[in-house]
Amino acid sequence: MTDNSNTTANQPIRLEVGDKAPEFTLPSDSGENVSLADYAGRKVIVYFYPKADTPGCTTEACDFRDSLTELNGQGVDVVGISPDKVEALEKFRDKYELTFPLLSDADKSVMESYGAFGEKKNYGKIVQGVIRSTFVIDEEGKIAVAKYNVKATGHVARIAKEL
Repeated sequence: MTDNSNTTANQPIRLEVGDKAPEFTLPSDSGENVSLADYAGRKVIVYFYPKADTPGCTTEACDFRDSLTELNGQGVDVVGISPDKVEALEKFRDKYELTFPLLSDADKSVMESYGAFGEKKNYGKIVQGVIRSTFVIDEEGKIAVAKYNVKATGHVARIAKEL
C-alpha cells in the first residue's frame, strides 16, 4: 500500500496496485451524477485526460470507444474524467459518438486524489495540469493497474493486455 502522507502540493500522490480507489461522484455528459460505487462488483477503467476535443484526448477517447465492445465483453466498463464543463463533454460525446460516461471534475479534486493533477512537463516547461493517467479498478474497488503520464496513441491496446 502507498503512504501518501509525505506528498506536497507540487508532488502529486501516486496510487499503486492494491490501494483502495478513491471514491467519487461527478456530473456526467448526460447531466446525471456518476459514482465509482455505481461500478461495484465490476472492473472499470477510469482514465483522466486534459481537455475534450483536443488531438491527443480525442485519439484516446475514440480508441476507448472502438474497443468498448471487446472491453465490455471482458466485464470491463470505461469512464473518462476531465476538468471540462458538462456542456463541453456533451458536445465531445456527440461529435465523436462516444458511448461511455464522460465526467466533469471541474475543481480537479478527484484528479488530485488519484494523482492525476500536479506538476508536469509541457513543451519543456514545468506546469500545473492534468497528468494523463489510467487506472483499472477491480471488482472490490482496489487499484489493479495504475499508469501515469501515458501516451494517448496506442494506450488502450496496452491497457487491454493487462486486464
